[in-house]
Amino acid sequence: MFDVMIIGSGPAGLTAGIFAARRELKSLIIGQEIGGQMVWASTIENYPGFVSIESFDLVNKIKDQVEKLGVPIKNEEVLRLEFAQNNFILTTSKGKYQSPALILAIGLSPKRLAIPGEKEFTGLGVSYCATCDAMFFRDKIVSVIGGGNSAAIVALELADFASKVYLISRDERLSADPAWLDKIAANAKIEVIRETNVIEIKGQEKVEKIVLDKVYDDKTFLTVDGIFIEIGSEPGVELARKLGVETDEQNFIKVGSDQSTNVAGVFAAGDITTGSNKLRQILIAASEGALAANSTYKKLKL
Repeated sequence: MFDVMIIGSGPAGLTAGIFAARRELKSLIIGQEIGGQMVWASTIENYPGFVSIESFDLVNKIKDQVEKLGVPIKNEEVLRLEFAQNNFILTTSKGKYQSPALILAIGLSPKRLAIPGEKEFTGLGVSYCATCDAMFFRDKIVSVIGGGNSAAIVALELADFASKVYLISRDERLSADPAWLDKIAANAKIEVIRETNVIEIKGQEKVEKIVLDKVYDDKTFLTVDGIFIEIGSEPGVELARKLGVETDEQNFIKVGSDQSTNVAGVFAAGDITTGSNKLRQILIAASEGALAANSTYKKLKL
């Protein structure tokens, strides 16, 4: 039995664990990947206190702080979440846990292209994590789908390994920040293809080519060894909805200024929460995690 269970082990969930522990709440963090989307970045340069820090280094520093405060972190998948007898009951593949309060810090999942071949070749050339998989494409030809900052950063990261990188955007102009665009333009390995969509991924046992919706360089396909999809992320709120937690039209969880939801005892923090002009950054997620933990303390102890 815990005072609060925190679902999600990214910056919001880990920070919630730190602040809950400092309030002497018996807490549990459950997440499938410690660090969440932080681990998808190679280098972080916008977190206070560090001019530049490798993502895994920052994750480990935060994780160490959580563990030194005595908060257990369980790497388990949540299978079911329900409310009974004044407690939230959380079931994973390894057991059941319960608490009278809950903090949802689930984060976002990468958006899919939803085209033929994407699902079949995931892990066989289709990737959503350059930090995880870039090294497997040394001296190979890869493509990156997207036109924003994440796509630009991934293209530059892959250029350190691959022999050629196609950056494919459906728009005429890339939406990435000028600093990234300058680096893209200066990198001879990266070729930008604009106003083009990938409509199919083909291969035998692995990715071999991608099909385009228009002619490029006299053909409607590109021969590639890998495809990295960077078209944004979306919230995974299925668990929250089963509890009756309200979401907006874009499926983000609605929260108040104290990170509370419409369901008593349920708080939410991080990228999964609403905010029309929200800056989705590590710093913001961490601050919301701190607020959620403090609000949980007020509900349980005051």
